Amino acid sequence: MKYYSTNKNTPDVSLKEAVVKGLAADNGLFMPERIEKFEPAFFDQIQNLSFQEIASEVAKKFFGEDIEEAKLKEIVFDTLQFDCPVVKVTDSIYSLELFHGPTLAFKDVGARFMARLLNHFLGKQEKLVNVLVATSGDTGSAVANGFLGVDGIHVYVLYPKGKVSDIQESQFTTLGQNITALEIEGTFDDCQHLVKTAFLDDELNKKLVLTSANSINVARFLPQAFYYFNAYARLKEAGKLDDKQLVVSVPSGNFGNLTAGLIAAEMGLPVKQFIAANNENDVVFEYLNTGEYKPRPSVETIANAMDVGAPSNFARILDLYKNEHAVVAGKIKGYRYSDEEIREVILKVYNEHNYLCDPHGACGYQSLSDYLSENEIGVFLETAHPAKFTETVETVVGKGKVELPEKLAAFMKGEKKSEQMTKEYPDFKRYLLDRPI
Repeated sequence: MKYYSTNKNTPDVSLKEAVVKGLAADNGLFMPERIEKFEPAFFDQIQNLSFQEIASEVAKKFFGEDIEEAKLKEIVFDTLQFDCPVVKVTDSIYSLELFHGPTLAFKDVGARFMARLLNHFLGKQEKLVNVLVATSGDTGSAVANGFLGVDGIHVYVLYPKGKVSDIQESQFTTLGQNITALEIEGTFDDCQHLVKTAFLDDELNKKLVLTSANSINVARFLPQAFYYFNAYARLKEAGKLDDKQLVVSVPSGNFGNLTAGLIAAEMGLPVKQFIAANNENDVVFEYLNTGEYKPRPSVETIANAMDVGAPSNFARILDLYKNEHAVVAGKIKGYRYSDEEIREVILKVYNEHNYLCDPHGACGYQSLSDYLSENEIGVFLETAHPAKFTETVETVVGKGKVELPEKLAAFMKGEKKSEQMTKEYPDFKRYLLDRPI
C-alpha cells in the first residue's frame, strides 16, 4: 500500500516511510492510496468477535500488504491488553469508554500500536530515533507511556505551560528514561507549529532521525478506527441495533479520532451519522455551517484536549471527500458548547443517570441528546477518565465524588521533570541539535 500527501506535491511513499517520516515533505498529511472495504457478511457476524479479533481484521485492511499476518496480529493483541466497553447511560445513548488503557485515555491504543509498529520497522537503528509530539493533554501521556523504555527511541513531549491538568502533566513529566517533557510558553497550536516546522527543516533532518507520534502520523490515527467497529459489535451483540440506526458523536480537537471513524464508515461500517462535538474552538463547526474554513488561535476551555484552533486532521477529512463542502456537511453534523454548558451537562448526567462524564465526553453526550430521533441509537466517545479532570469535575458534582484510580495516583507521586522552552522555532531547533544523536 502506498501513501500520498494531502498536498499532492511529493511522491507517494511506503507504509514504513509514512510512519517514520510522520509528515510529508510538502507539509501534507499521509493518506492511504485506497480504502479496503469489508463484505457485508463481515458485519452479520461481527458480534461474535472480540475487540482484539475485530481489530486484527481491520488492521489487515490497513497494513496487511506491508506486514506479515502473524506479526500484525501479534502487534494488535499486544496493543489491546485492555477493553473499551460500551456502557448504557440512557435508553438511547451509550458511552464508549476508551479510558481503560495505561494512561486512562483513548490515545493509548494509537500510541501503543505505533510504538510497536515503529519498533518492528526500525529494528536496531544506528542513530537514535527522535519522536516529537505536541499535546494539549492526553496525547503526551499516551505516547510517553507507549514508548517508555523502547530502545533506540527518545520522545520529546511539547506541551503548553499551564494549559493541561495536573494529572495529565504528571503522566509525562515524571517518567524520565527516554522521555523528555518540554514546557512551552504558548498554546497547543504553538507546540504543534514547532513540531511541524522541525519535520520540514532540511538541516535538522539531515542530522537527526525525526518522526511524530501525533495523530498526524498514520500509525497513530488509523488504529483508532478499531473503536468504532468494536462499538458496533457490542451494540449488535446486545440487540440494540435490531431496529435502530447508529449515530456516533466524537469530541473533536485535532480531528484524528473523527477521521478514523469516517474511514471506518468508508470501509463499510454501518454508521448513519457522525457528529463533531466541539467546545468554543469551533472552526470546523463554522465550516460545516458556512463552507469557509478559517483557522485561528485556540482559546482555553475546561475541555482542554479540544483546545485546537487549527486542527491538522481536518485536511484529511477534506481530502477524503474531495473538498466538497456539501458532502462533508452531510457526513458530519456539528455542535459546540461553552464551558458553562459543559458544566451543566456533567451535573445533569450525573444527577439523572448516575454517570460521570469528563468535560470532553459531556460534549459528546449533549450533542447526541440534541440530535437523536426515535429510530436512532447514539454512542459518544468518552475519551478520558473524569479523574484526569478532578478539579473541574468536582467543582460541578461536589468534592470527593471522583475516585482517583490507582494508575493515576501512582503518576501523581512522581517528581516533575520538565524543561522550559519558548515558542520560537530557532530555540527549539538549537535544543534538538545539542542533544545526543
